Amino acid sequence: MEKYLINPNEKIATINKDIYGHFSEHLGRCIYEGIYVGEDSKIPNVNGMRCDVVNALREMGIPVLRWPGGCFADEYHWKDGIGKKSERKKMINTHWGGVVEDNSFGTHEYFELCRQLGCDTYVNANVGSGSVKEMSEWVEYMTFDGVSPMAELRKKNGSEKPFNLKYLGVGNESWGCGGNMDPEYYGCLYKQYNTFCRDYDSSKHIKRIACGPNAGDYHWTKVVTDKVKRYADALSLHYYTLPTGKWDHKGSATVFDKNEYNSTICKAYYIDELIKNHLAMMQSVQPNGNLKLIVDEWGTWYDVEPGTNPGFLYQQSTMRDAIVAALTLNIFNKHADKIIMANIAQTVNVLQSVILTDGEKMVKTPTYYVFKMYKEHQNNTLIGSYITSENIESKNDRNKQFPQLIESASTDENGTIYSTITNTSSVKSAKIKCQIADTRVDSIYAEIISGDCHDKNDFVNQNKVKTVEFTDYKKLKDGFTAVIPACSVVKFVVNK
Repeated sequence: MEKYLINPNEKIATINKDIYGHFSEHLGRCIYEGIYVGEDSKIPNVNGMRCDVVNALREMGIPVLRWPGGCFADEYHWKDGIGKKSERKKMINTHWGGVVEDNSFGTHEYFELCRQLGCDTYVNANVGSGSVKEMSEWVEYMTFDGVSPMAELRKKNGSEKPFNLKYLGVGNESWGCGGNMDPEYYGCLYKQYNTFCRDYDSSKHIKRIACGPNAGDYHWTKVVTDKVKRYADALSLHYYTLPTGKWDHKGSATVFDKNEYNSTICKAYYIDELIKNHLAMMQSVQPNGNLKLIVDEWGTWYDVEPGTNPGFLYQQSTMRDAIVAALTLNIFNKHADKIIMANIAQTVNVLQSVILTDGEKMVKTPTYYVFKMYKEHQNNTLIGSYITSENIESKNDRNKQFPQLIESASTDENGTIYSTITNTSSVKSAKIKCQIADTRVDSIYAEIISGDCHDKNDFVNQNKVKTVEFTDYKKLKDGFTAVIPACSVVKFVVNK
């Protein structure tokens, strides 16, 4: 029996709600068809936004939404997406599928979407093919409540008051699709762009995000951290889980064996090492700095579903993806003192999405149910927790292994404890005994997401994977015992 210890007296940090953030790019059917269908669509909508998708995301507890990219951000020129839709410029989306982008979803539509979702905003601006002036004017357009050319233009386009912009990304993947820059060059460029992106309302500081590393590029982190110094609030990290580790053949989203499953989980667990190492590098460069980390692109990436546009990155989602999401969010929780935001890629119909659509139909993926289960961690206090666990070997990853059980625990303002546990094994259950320090347990409620690792929700069977009540536990005076099934995610709510 594995030992699970929770210490409510050890209050570590507030879990920023934005750790549970999402990412929507002008890519495939994420924005168009997935979120935005236009005001004239037969699909029920409010100002063009799909009612079913908006309602599902609100129910899930979406806290922040990143837009417009991704690689698309560095070829996006914001003035093309304002004004009368019939007069907006069309372009070819050269990054994703070579399709026509008609710019019918632009700045005003994005902020309207966030209004309907009730979430915070994160705009990623164009450094790769843009200019300082373009970015500066966009910030002015969005946030200035005064007399200026851009404020007047915003009013002319229907928004009298400025928008509430919380985060601003200064470029995206500047080491790659955002310009193939060296870190020294980008670091200096960041400071130039940042200089002209004003906080027009001194009471609302826009958090600036500098482009951080790709996976294990610690040199980029070292150089950029040194360059941006106090001028950035956070550094971004991008890491995708590829079962095979190969970009030209990433593996199927639905057809995989035990070894490929274990390899996927092993590679997903690697994000813990990446976070620790990048934070250590940032600390070594700025021992007294306040620079935080965000992970604004993460998730599984497979070969596209057969018969779909390769540039649309459409993939199914199974219980394997639910396990990846659950273990990743537990890891993010554990680093809540240094991580202020994360954004899974992507919200609808792209990569590890939480929702799939097909015309009027909508499906909530297993990953959706993980985010919904975990939403009570948002803005809670991370508390000390530790669980013993066997390690599982990954035969496809030399000398690599990962723990069978991965957990995190938090408490709300009323003292209620929320514990989320992921059993990463596809075949083996785990018995645990949880003891909670200085606590007399009054009541426990638990729920579970579980199934075979290949189980999925599709347009034929939409509820194969879902959250149900979990009862295979026994309450103790100071905790509980439980049997955690293979390939499952369990949440315990403990009242004392």
